[in-house]
Amino acid sequence: MAAASSLLGAYLLRLSSSQFCSRSTPLSSQIKRFDRFRSFSTMASKESASNNPGLHSDVDEATKGYFMQQTMFRIKDPKISLDFYSRVLGMSLLKRLDFPEMKFSLYFLGYENVSSAPMDPVQRTTWTFGQKATLELTHNWGTESDAEFKGYHNGNSDPRGFGHIGITVDDVYKACERFESLGVEFVKKPEDGKMKGIAFIKDPDGYWIEIFDLKKIGEVCSNAT
Repeated sequence: MAAASSLLGAYLLRLSSSQFCSRSTPLSSQIKRFDRFRSFSTMASKESASNNPGLHSDVDEATKGYFMQQTMFRIKDPKISLDFYSRVLGMSLLKRLDFPEMKFSLYFLGYENVSSAPMDPVQRTTWTFGQKATLELTHNWGTESDAEFKGYHNGNSDPRGFGHIGITVDDVYKACERFESLGVEFVKKPEDGKMKGIAFIKDPDGYWIEIFDLKKIGEVCSNAT
């Protein structure tokens, strides 16, 4: 009842404006306008817990300091992968960790300014794990020279699971022109398929990367909002 009263109050406030409705407007027309106004006003609740079973809107206080820190890809050859993510996508190497006893290395990449990273290696590790949305590349030593190694599953063929990561660019069309000139493999170019204005490329290990810009993504998804 409180929500309905609040909504009706907002409508009546707008109704009192001469720009919204004149005094000569029939009551039936006013009711129709209120119904449309009510429908529009409740659209924002699409992301609410009531419309998404299982979603909790009251965040547990214990999780307030949590954030998404990394996504991990296993890679065959770090030389090839580092070239792609730094030269093609413009990422920086935030931190490298080597584990000789277990024979693997971790490469953390992202778009942070590494000039602000601590010089001390332990402190730099802590700094790296404090950055949001980093990419962790895991290299198991020897795969780069193993003729029998067939690569990793990228999640986009049966059995499907993992899908892709996404990169925001300034202009998706200009970015894709550059990717094409650099010989990057495409899954989908911006004008392919029904969803125009977004693209998918592959990294050296075949993982998919979605490419989009903020000028187009709202338009692309407008019918789904």
